[in-house]
Amino acid sequence: MTPRAAHDQWQPVCALDELEVERAATALVHGQAIAIFRLADDRVFALGNHDPFAKASEVGKGIAKGIVGRRGDVPFVASPAHKHAFDLRTGKCLDDPTAAVPAYDVRVVDGTVLVGHRKAVAA
Repeated sequence: MTPRAAHDQWQPVCALDELEVERAATALVHGQAIAIFRLADDRVFALGNHDPFAKASEVGKGIAKGIVGRRGDVPFVASPAHKHAFDLRTGKCLDDPTAAVPAYDVRVVDGTVLVGHRKAVAA
């Protein structure tokens, strides 16, 4: 097996100015449904667009439909169905330490939002 080329690591998704502040956009990145969030300070985060507390994969019930907020210094999104808060930086649930959604590396280069691969799960 050969390693992936560096250009395969980062997928361009959209221009930063196309993202609404404190709203999510969705994209298919590396074969995964992703919710991309832009904060007021132009930081951008990407999480898997799935609510682990939902009993079914309901259309319109993904993390992207949630409300963005802050708990202290922690930016989060509250899931639309059950209102559990997920840390935008790590994907960890702030209300249930046993739950999480995947978090993805994000960078902005020359005004373009690039999403990388899934972050390693922190202990």
